Amino acid sequence: MIQWSETHQSVRDMVRDFVEKEIVPHLDELEYGGLPPYDILRKFVKTFGLDEMAKASFERRIAAESNPEKKSDGDSTRDAALSLIPTIEISRHAQGLVTAMGVSMGLTGGAIMSKGTLEQKQRWALPLLTLEKVGAWAITEPNSGSDAFGQMKSSAKKVDGGFLLNGNKTFITNGPYADTIVFICKLEEDGVPAEQRKIVSFVLDSGMEGLEQSKPFHKMGIGSSPTGELFLQDVFVEEDRLLGGNINSYGRGGAKATFAQERAGIAAMALGIIERALELCVEYAKERQQFGQAIGQFQLIQLKLANMEVARVNVQNMVFRYIEMSQQGIAMSMAEASSMKLYAAQAAMEVTTQAVQIFGGNGYMREYRVEQLMRDAKILQIYGGTDEMQVLAIAKDLLRD
Repeated sequence: MIQWSETHQSVRDMVRDFVEKEIVPHLDELEYGGLPPYDILRKFVKTFGLDEMAKASFERRIAAESNPEKKSDGDSTRDAALSLIPTIEISRHAQGLVTAMGVSMGLTGGAIMSKGTLEQKQRWALPLLTLEKVGAWAITEPNSGSDAFGQMKSSAKKVDGGFLLNGNKTFITNGPYADTIVFICKLEEDGVPAEQRKIVSFVLDSGMEGLEQSKPFHKMGIGSSPTGELFLQDVFVEEDRLLGGNINSYGRGGAKATFAQERAGIAAMALGIIERALELCVEYAKERQQFGQAIGQFQLIQLKLANMEVARVNVQNMVFRYIEMSQQGIAMSMAEASSMKLYAAQAAMEVTTQAVQIFGGNGYMREYRVEQLMRDAKILQIYGGTDEMQVLAIAKDLLRD
């Protein structure tokens, strides 16, 4: 794949039109005013029929699992570009919306569809996949980050009729407004050291006794993605909320597999940010006059613009390669996937930093938007696996026997 097809360009134009009409006018409210993004996201989902597609796919999946002897036609091969184009286009203005939508529909809904029992899928998954309900995937804790499992303190204790859950989760996307939460913790096991205990997950509903959801945090960037804390104190859950139906269903491997899903769209987010920053800078370099000429005539400005274009081309080619491999059913190696994430995140940060520099004092002002792109870009180097963890993943994959 070397360029977007006519179909892709048509979809891109429709999404871009929606963003300009339905998102950009509310950008300040979303980013700085605390406006929850879910009504806008639901309008997006319905406008492009994503809810109906999710329902059809869900019904096929449930039918196949309900009657395993019947051969399923399965889903037709999906064009990965059609899921990445909205990510790119929305990230040009409000990357946080992509995060909020992806965690709800992809991470939370996807975890239940991937590892849940048939009954759990029927009970919780579809409203998440259509964004009728908001989902949160809760793994990070105050004393953990990259070492999510090693430092995990949240626990599940087996009691008569179910489990008692205790713990504190932080930096949870959609946490303040989540209707459904996948809560990941360690199983209390007598005689087993904490670092060796099983990882288990439970599906929780907001309003359960002992579950508290904090107000949204005030963050450096992606203000359109509500983030908060979860507090659990002796939350009793029956066994039907144990994801997968037994303590071995959704362990470390299940959570790590979901990490891979979380990271897949980050290069597309970076591409959207880079594209928008470059557009704004080119326009500004043509119009801004200093020393009797447009600043675009100065070689130092030209160098910055040229480096931005190099980054844009490289990240776009990485996205194209990912799309091509997905269409052929080829999985990226850990080294390649982590390399793509690492480079794209660093490129977005570098481009947006230089964008602010090109705009000078104006770049420091909110109304010029490049400062927002810079703040949004920074999270790409942190969530979905920090830069440092990507380096470790790349090296480990290259050096393994």
